[in-house]
Amino acid sequence: MASLPKRIATSLLVVLLSPVSGWADNHSIRLTDDRGETLRLPAAATRPAAISTFGADVALALGTAPVAVTDYGLQGAPDYLASQLSGVRGLGPRHQPNLEVLSSVRPDLVIAIRRYTEKDGDQIEAIAPLLALDLITVEDSLRAVELAGQALGKPAKAEALNDRFLEHVQSLAQRNHGKPMGTVALLTSGSETPFVYYDHFLPTALLERLGFDNVGGKPPNPESGIPLGYRISLEALLKLNPDTILLLPTSRQRAFTMNPIWPYLKAVSTGQVYEMPHYWKEGAGPIARERILDDIQRLLLAPDSGT
Repeated sequence: MASLPKRIATSLLVVLLSPVSGWADNHSIRLTDDRGETLRLPAAATRPAAISTFGADVALALGTAPVAVTDYGLQGAPDYLASQLSGVRGLGPRHQPNLEVLSSVRPDLVIAIRRYTEKDGDQIEAIAPLLALDLITVEDSLRAVELAGQALGKPAKAEALNDRFLEHVQSLAQRNHGKPMGTVALLTSGSETPFVYYDHFLPTALLERLGFDNVGGKPPNPESGIPLGYRISLEALLKLNPDTILLLPTSRQRAFTMNPIWPYLKAVSTGQVYEMPHYWKEGAGPIARERILDDIQRLLLAPDSGT
């Protein structure tokens, strides 16, 4: 593998050498998830369920079809995985999964977003072992893919997915080194005040690593990862005046785009506002994070993009 930036290479080394996951002496699998809880699997899981798009994404990337997956509410199953999820049972939204359906599909592992399953953790663990993950940062993604690879009995394939992703990041960064990439804001919300993401959220972290300046700034609590960002007034956003605005999906009309200030933002007046797919919201999976990189390259790094 080509040489990696020091921070990325160190992160990967910590992930791959972590003592909290691996094979026990009796060939069962012992893992420690992001709650600090230890899971013991008698053998590699073959029927994973996903209370997260990540769970479905990583299972499919590793060649194991999930038996059930949560959705995006009214938007349904994640579009980018839909063709591979035909016939897979739906569990409803990730913040309120249908545990009766989960029990009925008899999973041998549940891969979940930690913050959405804390209240139901005991009930989920009564059904199957729970691998609860943070899934916020690039480092979270690397670690989660490694843990899922261990749980599904495919650690070498998981390591290869991480290697390929990091090489892709490095390749794009080197290709665009020294070019003026400008400022960017990643926004969501359907209210009158948008929500802007901090630098540590996976998509904004990738943008930073590729040379962009995320106007959301650094998180106040980098160790916890929460909050992911903050509400920002249009007046404050105008002062930052990003060159590019990326909009995450929302089920409601974005009221903030009706604000009289909106047309005066540089990104709006120059046509540098882009609607991003759902996988930008939950991009830690091997398939999603590669698609995010492809989107950045296609929209923002192409020679004719104007950046």
